[in-house]
Amino acid sequence: MNSRYLGGVYMAIAASIWGAMYVISKILLKTVQPMELVWLRYVIGLIALAVSILATKQSWKIQWRHLPHIAAVGMIGYGLSIYTQFLGTQLSTAQMGAMITSATPAFMVIFARIILHEKITARRAISVGIATTGVLMIVGVNGASSSFELGGVILGIAALTWALMSVLVKRVPRDYSPLTVTMYAMIIATIFMTPMAIPQIMQTPLGEWLHPGMWGGLFYLGVISTAGAFFLWNKGLQLMEASSGGVFFFFQPLVGTFLGWIVLGERVGLIFWLGAALIVLSVTLVFRDTH
Repeated sequence: MNSRYLGGVYMAIAASIWGAMYVISKILLKTVQPMELVWLRYVIGLIALAVSILATKQSWKIQWRHLPHIAAVGMIGYGLSIYTQFLGTQLSTAQMGAMITSATPAFMVIFARIILHEKITARRAISVGIATTGVLMIVGVNGASSSFELGGVILGIAALTWALMSVLVKRVPRDYSPLTVTMYAMIIATIFMTPMAIPQIMQTPLGEWLHPGMWGGLFYLGVISTAGAFFLWNKGLQLMEASSGGVFFFFQPLVGTFLGWIVLGERVGLIFWLGAALIVLSVTLVFRDTH
């Protein structure tokens, strides 16, 4: 298979996994705090990544001059972006979380131009404006609830920071294993979050940790949606342009919205779907511009 299309397959699988993640995190966030959940997710994910690196005999070496780029990926993407995803989802719905963050591909176009000097066409520029409009419409859903609106704003920040991370990871040489890059970036994010996460963990009742559903959800978040999906996303980005590869992020809202409806019984109104349609249109424009 052509490496470019293979990269798209990797990214589509990763985005689909993250779509289900919003539903699972919405359930877990009823008993644990966002920072606490992100930290636990990463600790489990790091164990899975370390085992994978050992099993596949990947190199652990990273040159010091590339460490700042990896640190930026960890702090911005795995730290700030994932935390705001969970916090925004806690304050809104799984469907809103999946849909607003699906604006990421359009934002990646801007960052790819600024950081990587990738060509930005009129079609891509229009897609950014359409995506922004769609996000603003979704944020305005259920305006009577300030918490709901705040959740939408925070999710918008999550979309922007994940787009920035996805472009920054392109600055890391392709010679490095995606597993190794992902692990070091996650270590940095985990260290940064530890002082804030530990107090929240100590406050969680012991009975919650004994519930099988808690560990089933943490396994999915840590092993599948973190170690597995982060690896697939970074591997896909190595094989494609950042500005065009991000289109596969759209699989996330498709899965997230469907599961939010099926599992959580979430309902959405016309304005939500109009905003979602604009995001879909923006992503489609980016996709058509790559052919």
